[in-house]
Parts: sequence; structure tokens; C-alpha cells
Amino acid sequence: MSQSLGTLYVVATPIGNLGDMVPRAVQVLQSVALIACEDTRHSARLLEHFAITGRCVAYHDHSDDKRTEQILAQLQAGEEVALISDAGTPLVSDPGYRLVRAARQSGIRVVPIPGACAFVAALSAAGLPSNRFTFEGFLPAKAGARLAALEALADEPRTLIFYEAPHRVLACVKDMATAFGAERELVIAREITKTFETIHTAPAAQMVQWISADSNQERGEIVLLVHGAPERKVGLSAETERVMHLLLEELPVKQAAALGAKLTGAKKNELYQWALAQRQ
Repeated sequence: MSQSLGTLYVVATPIGNLGDMVPRAVQVLQSVALIACEDTRHSARLLEHFAITGRCVAYHDHSDDKRTEQILAQLQAGEEVALISDAGTPLVSDPGYRLVRAARQSGIRVVPIPGACAFVAALSAAGLPSNRFTFEGFLPAKAGARLAALEALADEPRTLIFYEAPHRVLACVKDMATAFGAERELVIAREITKTFETIHTAPAAQMVQWISADSNQERGEIVLLVHGAPERKVGLSAETERVMHLLLEELPVKQAAALGAKLTGAKKNELYQWALAQRQ
């Protein structure tokens, strides 16, 4: 009779307040044969607080393949393993992807134990539209790449959510003011669930001033949220359509769009796409 496979539990842990630990997470961590931690030293306080004494090993997505293989071998031998990160939900800008994917590819059952997640907590209290959003994680650390990434998102209508390191938050918000405009609404959610929890809303330019005036806002765990871009007006004005119809009677689409843009001030690409639709 073949031996049954073990289970890999993906366990969310508190992002600050230990009171946010869910009972099921405690039960799982107390029962498994092995706990794979992002940093065993960091997790020691949490585990001690809840009288969790199981064996721990360090696991990170940058760990060598040998560590992943060792954990998989225990799962294949029928043992149960829990994966935790330093705080919050593993895999959400935290380690775990490689291990979870390898486990699933090996036919091992992967069970999520839901709990705290910093960006979800921040979104729930930010007062920004939450029916549609995009989580972008950490932006590039280098200034040029960061600004380019933000500019690529300038027309995104969904609420934007980012994680940012405290020593880069001011520079990041300045880039947001450049990429999104001085009046775009921003929310900084800092130290969620901790003693100095702060959730502050302001237009981008004012947010730069607010952070600059208080160095405390450049400390701790930070989530930045940005109101989505306003919806662009659909279609062309009646006058622009009249001009384009006249031009299309005499010119190819590309030339009509280029000349129409000069005459009306509309964007050439929009006129080109509109003109193509008329020719279909």
C-alpha cells in the first residue's frame, strides 16, 4: 500500500498585533511536523507567544533547490508542513511561490489558512474605490525605473496599491505626483495594526509636503494607495467627427488622422482608431 502524501499549509500570520492570529493558524502550527519560515529568528517571538514548539527551518524563494527538495521530501513522506512569512500572507510580496508551485506539481495538497494581509487591510480602511483594484507590490528601487513604472499606470482606472520601503517613500510619492498629477488622491497606510498606525489621505502634492514635514512618516511598514485615473470621455465631439468625415472623403486614414489632430487638437491615435472603425 502506497504511503499517502502530506499537506502543505500556507499560514497567514499577524502583520503587527498578535491578537490578529486566527485560532486555526495556531492549531495548524502546533500540529505540523515542520514550519518553513522566511526568517526563523523573526518568527521565534510569534511561535513562543503561542507555545508553538515544532521544528523550524528557514525557507526563502532565494533558497537553493536543495532546501525546497528537502521540504518536498518530507511532504512526500506523509508529513505535514506549514509555510509562514515574517508577517502577513505568504506569497503576497513574500516568499513561498516556488515551494507552493513545486508542491502542487508533485500532487501534494496545498491548504490556505487565511489571515492578515497588509494591502487588504489598508484597502479596507482607505476610503478609495475597492470594487476594482490592482496590487502592484514593490516598485523598482531605482528612480528612473520607478518613474517609468508609474507613468505606465497613469491611465489605470482601478485603485492602485503598492508596498514601499520607508527610506524610499518620499521619493516614491514625489514620482507619483509627477506621473499621476499633483491633484491625484493618495493614501498612505503605515504601521497597520501597530502602535503608531497611520492612515492619511491627501492630493499627491500635499502628501509630499506632509511626509517632508514629519520624518516619522518615513518609518515602519508602508502601503501606498492611489485613486484610479478618471474615466476618459468616450467618443469624439460632433465637430471633430464632422471634420474627420470631410478629411476621410479625400485622404487615407493615416493622413486624415494626422491632419485631423492638427485641426481639432484631438489625439492622433484616437482619431486613427475612430477612422478605422468608420471604414469597417
